[in-house]
Amino acid sequence: MVQEIRWGIVGLGRIAHTFAQDLALVNGGKLTGVASRSLEKAQVFANQYGAEHAFGSYESLFESDAVDVIYIATPHDSHEALSIMAMENGKHVLCEKPLGVNVTQVERMISAAKKNRVFLMEALWSRFNPAIRAVKKLVNEGSIGQLAYLHVDFAFYALDRGAHHRLLNPELAGGSLLDIGIYPVFLSYLLLGKPQNILASSKFYETGVEIQTSMIFEYENAQALLYSGLNSKSEMKAEITGTEGSIFLHPKWHEAEGYTIESDGKTTNFELPTPGNGYTYEIEEVHSCLQSEKLQSDLWSLKDSLNLASILFEIRRKTGITFPFE
Repeated sequence: MVQEIRWGIVGLGRIAHTFAQDLALVNGGKLTGVASRSLEKAQVFANQYGAEHAFGSYESLFESDAVDVIYIATPHDSHEALSIMAMENGKHVLCEKPLGVNVTQVERMISAAKKNRVFLMEALWSRFNPAIRAVKKLVNEGSIGQLAYLHVDFAFYALDRGAHHRLLNPELAGGSLLDIGIYPVFLSYLLLGKPQNILASSKFYETGVEIQTSMIFEYENAQALLYSGLNSKSEMKAEITGTEGSIFLHPKWHEAEGYTIESDGKTTNFELPTPGNGYTYEIEEVHSCLQSEKLQSDLWSLKDSLNLASILFEIRRKTGITFPFE
């Protein structure tokens, strides 16, 4: 039985700061090690968040006995290699989404987790958000009848960030789909499952990355209209409509702190404020799984990650989104 969970972080950019801030709010775990290719950067980060150990290479952290689980917050192209390296050293892994750039990568990561008998989970934090969990329960219970229509978007302007920024760099698996389009795709999968057919269209930037993707997911009795983009913002309000009513996840829906139900001519608002940045729930899920000696989450399983990867790859196939390293 694991007592206090000792965390390590690799990739010390913005999202790692967000994660470290929320880790400090969660009981049962602490940040004990951080790693960067720059030892100086690692030491600054460690000092800021009270981590005892700072490493100037990822390998050094993976080989350390000072951590139990690694949070991987590096760009998409490195997720597979770093996750497998950590797992080969006996470390549990929480890896930022997307778990892998394509299905083959995800399959190799899952194989490594099973071979080494370690926990692996995709850090799709929205899955653990209380408002999204409540909406899934309402849909499953038939509170708005049979689900018939989803409209979900996620977009912001990012074309001013420079060609070498991870979002605009094809070598880092940049573009909107894997970074933010994954959220609308995830919600459709969560509520409706894998689509029977996918229609999709993308527009591309001068660097070669995709910066705008529109999708229609077709199901037996429903359609989902999904969108992601980096060349403008969008409202980011999720509309979930059934035969007997509608649910709206408040903007920004992927980090929702409430939802609205419209049914029988009445509108009811529910507020579910989240502590910190909203990452506490996925951290608590990792702690719960490790305390129970589970090797995967029941809420977001390895099969779910594999299914999500296959949907994203089918969208890429339909739209011609490719990366140089594949």
